[in-house]
Amino acid sequence: MIARLKPRLGLAELSASMRFWCQNAVQDFEKAFAKEAGQKFALAFPYGRTGLMLTLKALEFQNKEIICPAYTCVVVAHAIVKSGNRPVFVDCEKDSYNMDLEKAEAAITDNTAAIIATSLFGYPVNLDQLQAINRKHSQVRLIQDCAHSFMAQFNGVEVQKVGTAAIYGLNISKLMTSIFGGMITTDDEEFYRKLKNLRATSLRKSSIGRSFKRFIYLSAVSIAFWNPVYSFVNWLERLGWLKRFVNYYDESAIDMPADYLVIMSPLEARVGLVQLRKLRAIIDDRRRHAKLYIEALQNLKGLKLAPFREGATYSHFVIETETRDSLLQYCIKNGVQLGKLIEYSIPEMKAYVDYSRNPEAFKYAHHYKDRMINLPIWHSDNRSTFKIIDLMKSFKIWEGNKKNEAAPHNK
Repeated sequence: MIARLKPRLGLAELSASMRFWCQNAVQDFEKAFAKEAGQKFALAFPYGRTGLMLTLKALEFQNKEIICPAYTCVVVAHAIVKSGNRPVFVDCEKDSYNMDLEKAEAAITDNTAAIIATSLFGYPVNLDQLQAINRKHSQVRLIQDCAHSFMAQFNGVEVQKVGTAAIYGLNISKLMTSIFGGMITTDDEEFYRKLKNLRATSLRKSSIGRSFKRFIYLSAVSIAFWNPVYSFVNWLERLGWLKRFVNYYDESAIDMPADYLVIMSPLEARVGLVQLRKLRAIIDDRRRHAKLYIEALQNLKGLKLAPFREGATYSHFVIETETRDSLLQYCIKNGVQLGKLIEYSIPEMKAYVDYSRNPEAFKYAHHYKDRMINLPIWHSDNRSTFKIIDLMKSFKIWEGNKKNEAAPHNK
């Protein structure tokens, strides 16, 4: 079975996780990550959302409005609330997954402290527009959410380099992983020192027991995504037995993981260092597969694809369809698992109803949440891509035949 996602893990990561004598690994990982991002500083965190929460605190924002997308990972909003601030949601652009920056500018008030710009699914945010807003509203900080967009480029400029800070997530679903974890990069030395001091006083050290659990998790993930095993894992997931491992949010709760204030362990950093060396190759592979998908599927009736973008990193390859559930079922029967990553509009969630000024103002977020689906794009070879392309085409034929069978026949 072709899994919807699969971290590129191997013996090198397992070997690195067992080098217990490398106790400066977190600092080494931070330095290497900053160098790869082309920035002066990087700080590691247990989760990207922890890094965002402490970023807002280090900037001394309290009871402020933080503008963010309505259609993005809900943990962004959670981090804003947990930092003592209020999210202000903005809808997507038409025909784009990213936040409508004209609407974002219109949402700025005297109490607005920051804009969090997400390059969703690896599609780079419009930096020209973002910088124009910043020139007009210099008091509003720009924070780049790069959880899906490690080193994505807009007109040749990497998105993480525009703004006060950039946030990355490092769990197994991301472009690269440190098992769990997150990273903040910045060129602002004053902000870096404040954030580093805040991390030192807010987070506690990782225990040996926690590191051992991370090692067990890494080993389990490596086995679970092994092709001969994954069909069984998927069967367990469909039965609901793996819900606690795959569900990352509760519709009605604003919460954080139990260990969100425990600093990244050296074990995770060692794995991250190995993964960092693979990052550019991973991005190149995803861009290649994205081109193949677009060339083969762009004219397929019933599917809507975003155009290929040279600077996108394609953390996910998403398509829009009115028949999402049927397509999911058809593909799983034929050995391919598709994904539904963001199947919600945050302002419509129970936990955020009171934070929404006008729930009806998010029509594109509402539209996408019911129609977006992501095709596997993690593999390094082309064979899986061609199989998925053939499956998309055969689904349209199968769907057409079903409609013909259901239609009343003239007598």
